[in-house]
Amino acid sequence: MTPFGERLRALRAERGVTQKDMAAAIGISAAYLSALEHGRRGAPTWTLIQKIIGYFNIIWDDAEELARLAEASHPRVKLNTSGLNPAATELANLLAENIEKLDEAELRRITASIRAALGRLK
Repeated sequence: MTPFGERLRALRAERGVTQKDMAAAIGISAAYLSALEHGRRGAPTWTLIQKIIGYFNIIWDDAEELARLAEASHPRVKLNTSGLNPAATELANLLAENIEKLDEAELRRITASIRAALGRLK
Protein backbone atom coordinates (compact mmCIF):
# COMPACT_ATOMS: atom_id res chain seq x y z
CA MET A 1 0.00 0.00 0.00
CA THR A 2 1.18 3.53 -0.74
CA PRO A 3 0.80 6.60 1.50
CA PHE A 4 -1.89 7.88 -0.88
CA GLY A 5 -3.68 4.52 -0.90
CA GLU A 6 -3.60 4.35 2.88
CA ARG A 7 -5.12 7.84 3.18
CA LEU A 8 -7.71 7.15 0.50
CA ARG A 9 -8.84 3.99 2.27
CA ALA A 10 -9.04 5.90 5.57
CA LEU A 11 -11.17 8.62 3.96
CA ARG A 12 -13.55 6.02 2.59
CA ALA A 13 -13.75 4.25 5.95
CA GLU A 14 -14.37 7.52 7.84
CA ARG A 15 -17.30 8.29 5.57
CA GLY A 16 -18.60 4.73 5.17
CA VAL A 17 -18.16 4.72 1.38
CA THR A 18 -17.57 1.55 -0.64
CA GLN A 19 -15.00 1.35 -3.41
CA LYS A 20 -17.78 0.59 -5.87
CA ASP A 21 -19.81 3.67 -4.94
CA MET A 22 -16.83 5.99 -4.90
CA ALA A 23 -15.47 4.67 -8.19
CA ALA A 24 -18.82 5.17 -9.91
CA ALA A 25 -19.10 8.71 -8.53
CA ILE A 26 -15.67 9.80 -9.80
CA GLY A 27 -15.81 7.92 -13.09
CA ILE A 28 -13.28 5.12 -12.65
CA SER A 29 -13.61 1.38 -12.17
CA ALA A 30 -13.71 -0.18 -8.72
CA ALA A 31 -10.79 -2.38 -9.81
CA TYR A 32 -8.67 0.70 -10.59
CA LEU A 33 -9.61 2.31 -7.27
CA SER A 34 -8.63 -0.90 -5.48
CA ALA A 35 -5.32 -0.97 -7.34
CA LEU A 36 -4.64 2.65 -6.31
CA GLU A 37 -5.35 1.84 -2.68
CA HIS A 38 -3.13 -1.25 -2.71
CA GLY A 39 -0.21 0.36 -4.54
CA ARG A 40 -0.56 -1.74 -7.67
CA ARG A 41 -0.93 1.41 -9.78
CA GLY A 42 1.24 4.48 -9.97
CA ALA A 43 0.31 7.83 -8.54
CA PRO A 44 -3.04 9.15 -9.79
CA THR A 45 -3.28 12.02 -12.24
CA TRP A 46 -3.85 15.57 -11.05
CA THR A 47 -7.35 15.41 -12.54
CA LEU A 48 -8.21 12.29 -10.56
CA ILE A 49 -6.81 13.82 -7.37
CA GLN A 50 -9.08 16.82 -7.93
CA LYS A 51 -12.09 14.52 -8.40
CA ILE A 52 -11.27 12.74 -5.14
CA ILE A 53 -10.84 16.06 -3.32
CA GLY A 54 -14.22 17.19 -4.65
CA TYR A 55 -15.89 13.87 -3.86
CA PHE A 56 -14.84 14.04 -0.21
CA ASN A 57 -15.27 17.84 -0.09
CA ILE A 58 -11.71 18.22 1.20
CA ILE A 59 -10.47 21.78 1.65
CA TRP A 60 -7.16 23.65 1.81
CA ASP A 61 -4.46 21.97 3.89
CA ASP A 62 -6.08 18.54 3.72
CA ALA A 63 -6.35 18.83 -0.08
CA GLU A 64 -2.70 19.85 -0.33
CA GLU A 65 -1.71 16.94 1.91
CA LEU A 66 -3.64 14.47 -0.25
CA ALA A 67 -1.92 15.82 -3.38
CA ARG A 68 1.48 15.58 -1.64
CA LEU A 69 0.77 11.99 -0.66
CA ALA A 70 -0.13 11.19 -4.27
CA GLU A 71 3.19 12.60 -5.46
CA ALA A 72 5.02 10.45 -2.90
CA SER A 73 3.17 7.28 -3.86
CA HIS A 74 4.93 5.82 -6.87
CA PRO A 75 5.12 2.11 -5.96
CA ARG A 76 7.97 1.46 -8.40
CA VAL A 77 10.71 3.98 -7.87
CA LYS A 78 13.55 4.35 -10.35
CA LEU A 79 16.75 6.08 -9.35
CA ASN A 80 19.47 7.25 -11.69
CA THR A 81 22.67 7.79 -9.73
CA SER A 82 24.97 8.11 -12.73
CA GLY A 83 27.23 11.11 -12.27
CA LEU A 84 26.57 11.27 -8.53
CA ASN A 85 28.86 10.49 -5.65
CA PRO A 86 29.48 6.72 -5.28
CA ALA A 87 27.85 6.94 -1.85
CA ALA A 88 24.56 7.84 -3.57
CA THR A 89 24.71 4.68 -5.67
CA GLU A 90 25.57 2.60 -2.62
CA LEU A 91 22.63 4.04 -0.65
CA ALA A 92 20.18 3.53 -3.53
CA ASN A 93 21.25 -0.09 -3.97
CA LEU A 94 21.26 -0.80 -0.25
CA LEU A 95 17.67 0.41 0.03
CA ALA A 96 16.56 -1.43 -3.13
CA GLU A 97 18.02 -4.71 -1.88
CA ASN A 98 16.82 -4.48 1.71
CA ILE A 99 13.78 -2.24 2.08
CA GLU A 100 11.40 -5.18 2.56
CA LYS A 101 13.41 -6.26 5.63
CA LEU A 102 12.74 -2.99 7.49
CA ASP A 103 9.76 -2.67 9.79
CA GLU A 104 7.52 0.39 9.88
CA ALA A 105 9.34 2.02 12.80
CA GLU A 106 12.71 1.66 11.06
CA LEU A 107 11.29 3.03 7.81
CA ARG A 108 9.83 6.06 9.59
CA ARG A 109 13.12 6.67 11.42
CA ILE A 110 15.13 6.53 8.18
CA THR A 111 12.62 8.75 6.40
CA ALA A 112 12.76 11.32 9.21
CA SER A 113 16.55 11.26 9.13
CA ILE A 114 16.63 11.89 5.38
CA ARG A 115 14.04 14.69 5.68
CA ALA A 116 16.11 16.30 8.43
CA ALA A 117 19.26 16.09 6.31
CA LEU A 118 17.43 17.66 3.36
CA GLY A 119 16.10 20.40 5.62
CA ARG A 120 19.64 21.29 6.66
CA LEU A 121 20.58 21.72 3.00
CA LYS A 122 18.07 24.52 2.42
